[in-house]
Amino acid sequence: MSATDQLTPKGRGQRRRTAALPTGTALLFLAPAAILFAVFVLYPMVTAFTYALFSWRGTTQGEFVGMANFVHLFTAEPYRSQVPRAFGHNLLLFAGAMVVQNSVGMLLAVLLHRRERFRRFFQTLYTLPYLVSPLVIGYLWSLLLSPLFGPVNALLRQVGLESLALPWLGDPSTALWVVVLVTAWQWVGFPMLLYGAALGGISPEIDEAAELDGASGPQRFFRVTLPLLIPVIGTVSVLTFIGAMESFPIPYALGGSTGSPAGATDVMSLIFYRTAFESGSSNAIGISSSIAILLFIVIFGLSVLFTRWFRQTERKLF
Repeated sequence: MSATDQLTPKGRGQRRRTAALPTGTALLFLAPAAILFAVFVLYPMVTAFTYALFSWRGTTQGEFVGMANFVHLFTAEPYRSQVPRAFGHNLLLFAGAMVVQNSVGMLLAVLLHRRERFRRFFQTLYTLPYLVSPLVIGYLWSLLLSPLFGPVNALLRQVGLESLALPWLGDPSTALWVVVLVTAWQWVGFPMLLYGAALGGISPEIDEAAELDGASGPQRFFRVTLPLLIPVIGTVSVLTFIGAMESFPIPYALGGSTGSPAGATDVMSLIFYRTAFESGSSNAIGISSSIAILLFIVIFGLSVLFTRWFRQTERKLF
């Protein structure tokens, strides 16, 4: 059969089909992953939801209260003011990380794509922060940005930029942006690897054909290469959103459990941590469980919407 025949519906129908695994064998292979998911994800999630529907006195379960713990988050202080502010910080963290990671990560991937020399070295260099614990990264940057002995402010003063030598983590107007930039700096290597792999999967003939048609370099990138990267952009966006909404180690390391200064770095995970372990409330289990479920609903719901939107965008392009 010729290559042309293989592209026709008849040719496709004549291809050899891979035999499917028996149902029992398939279930046997899926069982370990399913068991791990049920024990470490599904069971804790269901348990947290049931905890959120009861009142608690320490570790003793009280009466069934339904949605009262959830209502408490939006009607009683300090949650009525802290929860919306923390959600806003999580969304800002997502937006900032998206802008930096998608732009810088894609730029690095494009620059390294056709440069064989030192490509592996720079890929490893940019990926190293991603392999380090976020808590360590946060404490490291808190030392680097210290207004007393931090090398960042010392360097700014030495080059004559004393006006920029600020108390970065002590000023509410700059503290959250430091969290955003540190988070993006640590994770920029991950989208770089994904975009690099996607660029490697694009046939060079597509770019060569566009070049022969007279398209310039920017035109080839924005009209040919970028649309082909939409699936990867969708993956990076969803993973960045999940990571931003679950962010805890870096905000904790830079601003402490209270989201200092003045709650400028407060996020939902910090509220959960304070409620569960530092509040001293008799109903700490019920309130903290409701925070966890609320956060899960937001992450799951918006992730599904993002995924569907990117899939629709892919269908329109292809």
